[in-house]
Amino acid sequence: MGCGEKKTPEVTIVTKTELKAALEDEDIQLLDVRRPEEYDQGHIDGAVNVNVLDTISFRKGLTSFDRQKPIYIYCQAGKRSKKASEKLKEMGFLTIYDYSDGYGSWEN
Repeated sequence: MGCGEKKTPEVTIVTKTELKAALEDEDIQLLDVRRPEEYDQGHIDGAVNVNVLDTISFRKGLTSFDRQKPIYIYCQAGKRSKKASEKLKEMGFLTIYDYSDGYGSWEN
């Protein structure tokens, strides 16, 4: 990249296998964007819960995340994680991985 060029944020869809490999290989930023009640009923180990449907809490909850490091996100079935990925791009996150199959398929 040349001087002053901005990197365009990218969203990459990942599979269950790819997410499991990332969780085993590296210390990743993992974000569960479901409602707190859903998170409490079960979640992927290491995930931080920030509800994408609560705009103020969502922005506030992401202040501790590193925008330069890749972030992995998931919801229940893919709809909310897609919405979250758009918000993350707006907030300056550069590398976003969306486990779009969601927690519903993680358990199976």
